[in-house]
Amino acid sequence: MKLAVFDCDGTLIDGQASICEAMETAFARHHLPLPPRNDVRRIVGLSLPQAVRALAPDADAGTQGEVVQAYKDAFRAARSAGTLSQPLIEGMAETLGRLAEAGWTMGVATGMSSRGLTHCLESLGIAHRFVTLQTADRNASKPHPEMLEAALSEAGARPAEAVMIGDTTYDMLMAREAGVRAIGVAWGYHAPDELIAAGAEFVADNTLQLEGHLLR
Repeated sequence: MKLAVFDCDGTLIDGQASICEAMETAFARHHLPLPPRNDVRRIVGLSLPQAVRALAPDADAGTQGEVVQAYKDAFRAARSAGTLSQPLIEGMAETLGRLAEAGWTMGVATGMSSRGLTHCLESLGIAHRFVTLQTADRNASKPHPEMLEAALSEAGARPAEAVMIGDTTYDMLMAREAGVRAIGVAWGYHAPDELIAAGAEFVADNTLQLEGHLLR
């Protein structure tokens, strides 16, 4: 078996605008200083509670919890209004199709919620590509290896047969902790040199490079 586990936001999709807008709405609702957008982009990949703690370390636990809920509310409101922007990375649909044709089994490990991930993948028409979906509301947050360990178990794969593909150091560190190969992508939230330092064996500049590395 060959198992490729993808991060979602920053790897499969580009949802940074919607994430930043929802976070700003949540912080403003609780009269907290708005975090710089670059800081928000840096925490993408963590579970939402962990992300809010990183962005508002001086807020008390109760306020942090309220910000988490406000973020969820803002995200759902954007989805209901049809203003949520989560486009698929250019070329990704074709790459997923060719990997499937080449015999790869695929999964997702993400800091998103189960509900949000399912809605995202279904709306983009790629949900059928993945046999295992691991999210932060059912597992420990990255870089803890629990998500990858669960993906391996569900897919019936050994660590040596799997690769984690992501755009953040959290993905690379999680892969290393799980004993899985790590591949970075350069179109996400952390810089290529950071991904290499965190354990990536290769960083792809585009989906064709990613595909070529996996199929070589």
